[in-house]
Formats: sequence, C-alpha cells, structure tokens
Amino acid sequence: MPEPAAPPALPALPAPPDLDLRLVRYFTVVAEHGHFGRAADALHTTQPSLSRQIRRLEQQLGARLLDRTPQGSRLTGAGEVFLPRAKALLRSAAQAAAQTRAAAEPSRLTVGFITGAIVTPVVRELRRRHPDADVQAVHLAWNETRAALLDHRVDVAVARLPFPTDGLDVAVLYDEPRVLLVPAGHRLAGRESVTVDDIAGEPLPRMAGNPEWDAFWRIDPRPDGSRAPDGPVIDVIEDKLELVADGRALAIAAVGALSHTMRPDVVPVPLAGVEPSHVVLASRAGDRGRLVADFRSCARARLTGPGR
Repeated sequence: MPEPAAPPALPALPAPPDLDLRLVRYFTVVAEHGHFGRAADALHTTQPSLSRQIRRLEQQLGARLLDRTPQGSRLTGAGEVFLPRAKALLRSAAQAAAQTRAAAEPSRLTVGFITGAIVTPVVRELRRRHPDADVQAVHLAWNETRAALLDHRVDVAVARLPFPTDGLDVAVLYDEPRVLLVPAGHRLAGRESVTVDDIAGEPLPRMAGNPEWDAFWRIDPRPDGSRAPDGPVIDVIEDKLELVADGRALAIAAVGALSHTMRPDVVPVPLAGVEPSHVVLASRAGDRGRLVADFRSCARARLTGPGR
C-alpha cells in the first residue's frame, strides 16, 4: 500500500527586521515633539543627524513613518501604527534590562513614595535587617506609581489611590481624611466642616489625562448625579494651591499631601460625608523577592498614618 504523501512544506517566514532600539527611541521623541528641530534639541543631537537616523529606521521597517510639514512633522499611517508598538518595544526592553539587573543584584530595593508619605522608618529598618543590601527611596509624582513599578524603576511604592492596579499587588496601609482647600477670607474658611452641597457651584481644578484620579478628587459625579463644575487643567499640586490662593478655584486634597506644601494663604476645611483617601503599598504582582516581602511586612506594621 503506497505511503500517504507528505504534506506540502509551509513557506519560510521572512526574517524579522533587525531594529535598532536607539533609532526606535529617536522616532518616539520626534513623534512626541512633532518637530525635528525640537526633538534634536531634546536628544542633544543635530537635526540633519536625526533625519538620517529616522531614514535608517524607515529603511529597516520598509515604510515611511513621518512626513515633514511647514509646521514641523506628522505621522504617516504607518507611523500611527508603529508608534504604540515602538513605545511597547522600548518599555519591554527596559523591563528586560531591569529584571536582568535584579537577578544579578538580589540585594537591591528601590522604594517609591508620593508627597506626604513618610517611608524613612521602614527604609532604615530594612537597612538594619539587611546591612549588605542597597535600599534607596525615591519620590514619585502623583501619576507615575504604576508605570514606575512596571518599568522596574521602583520595586515597591507607597502611594494614594486611585491609580490603575492591574499587574500589581496592592494593600491599604491607612486612610487620610479629605479636606477642602479655600483661599484665606473665603466664605467657607471659618467653618468647622463643609459638605459637597456647600461647593455645588464651585469650579475645581482638573488633572490632565487621568479621568479616574480626576473623578475621585473632584467628587465627580456628585452623590445626586450632577457633574462637578470644571476648573482649570493642572499637572501638579503646587498649581492647585496657586489657583486656590488666587481665588480662581477651590480644591480637594488629602491631609497627608499638605504636610510639606501648605501655604499661609490657603485654608484647609474638613470635608464631611465623603470617602477618605487610601494610602496603599503596591508592588509588582507575583514579586516574592526577599526584600520586597520584608518591606511589605515592615510597612504594614510601621506605616499606620501621620502621628500614629
């Protein structure tokens, strides 16, 4: 009986292009600035050199990524497709490098903390327990906790919710009351406490590009379903305080965030009837490193809130 014929061979897949990550980063910077000249300044190179590097990347990919315009540059259709993948590629490379360093340096821990969170007692305790370990603390901006963890810039973080927690292990350490910030001399400045109804028509600053954070710190929507009035868009708490002091808006903040930033021309008033701010300990999901486990245990015992 004749043997069955062998299945036809599948065509060989083309070899993937050998992408230079340096050129990929150059492309993301040009895309961010929308201008070769400004991107060249940010990269500390010359505009002709940057243009040559982008052409090299386009040759590697076999597609044009950027078009020059009288105003600067814009992404082509191929560039629009490649940009999020380029960012993911750079992020993956950074994570691979960080994970490799972590494997080679198991006695190293970087602790992230946000404004008003005091992690010093736990950092000192870990150094005492592990004298050969390199334990450092670095400040994080209000909106970079998750990215700093997933990019391996920090190994654990003490931060305030809300922020995206997918890919993370998160545990509440303590709660902080929320307060209303008003300018000195405001009609509410002398009150023992206020409610959301007292600020129904008051504009509150918005944080750029973070709807979840925005909703929590502006109490939007309100309990009755109405929307909080829009105020100016800001990036940092110092801008929030300036707007309040200038009488252009009121704002809501956590008590702990004000410990190092409060000004004499801004008055905090307790805000009654609202959920408190939650200060949490976050680490990468599944990270069971010895120093991470020790930090989590020590933080739960020692970080119980200001003055406790």
